[in-house]
Amino acid sequence: MEDEARASHALTVQVAQLDRLDASLVERLRHEALTAPAPWKAEYGDYQSGGWWTTSLMNASGDAADVRIGDCIARPTALLEHMPVTAGLLADLGLSYMWVRLARLEANAFLWEHRDYDELDQVERHRLHIPLHTNSSAFLVTGGAKVHMAGGRIWRLTPTYAHGVCNLLGPDRVHLIADVYADDAYDRLAGRADEPPAAERLPRATEPVLAERFDAARRLADLGYIEAAEQLLLRLFYCVALPEGTAYDLIADLHTGRGDAEAGRRWITAKSKLLARA
Repeated sequence: MEDEARASHALTVQVAQLDRLDASLVERLRHEALTAPAPWKAEYGDYQSGGWWTTSLMNASGDAADVRIGDCIARPTALLEHMPVTAGLLADLGLSYMWVRLARLEANAFLWEHRDYDELDQVERHRLHIPLHTNSSAFLVTGGAKVHMAGGRIWRLTPTYAHGVCNLLGPDRVHLIADVYADDAYDRLAGRADEPPAAERLPRATEPVLAERFDAARRLADLGYIEAAEQLLLRLFYCVALPEGTAYDLIADLHTGRGDAEAGRRWITAKSKLLARA
């Protein structure tokens, strides 16, 4: 029981539910997100399988197509002018915004295991998620657990922990994501944190499971399906609890074992980049 309590606390540090939102408000936010003339952009290609799109509501430039986040005093983009309900919620929360985005994850799409904020200034900041359109096959993996971020709440994610996201079956998962600087308003919001309900602990990876997946990837690679082999190993992160970066190590081993040392080194470099500590 003590181990369970420690694991539960550790997970709550990584992801937690904050305030509830009125159902009618969420529905109006969803309508705006799905109908606004958003210039969706594919960015951070190394971090995803494809199918992850973002558009900015608040940023440094005021351009909704500017989606690579950075430290700034955020100002509204032209897109937010088409979303008065969303603008009203952001104003009511009274937070110090670094960047605010809509993020859309299509069916059968993945954000690979990674950390965020490593390239930003070393100041305290936090990430808030408001799920607007989702489904039960869309989930976050962090700390060896899978968590479906259900609608109706503001969620806090600590993205300096290794994490990944997937949407297995669809429809599209659309979240409002706000990166905010720590201040009194944030502290009041974060003080009402609850552990995520129904978080599912992933089974620990066993040597036979890893060997079977590795052999399957090797067969695909030998047939010339290199990208499919890599993705087969990357998806392990969403099925079993792995030591950090294991999927990237397996891909590097796959290439090295097939005599492509350069590709192996490339994946070790990718691991260092994606899992760099802030």
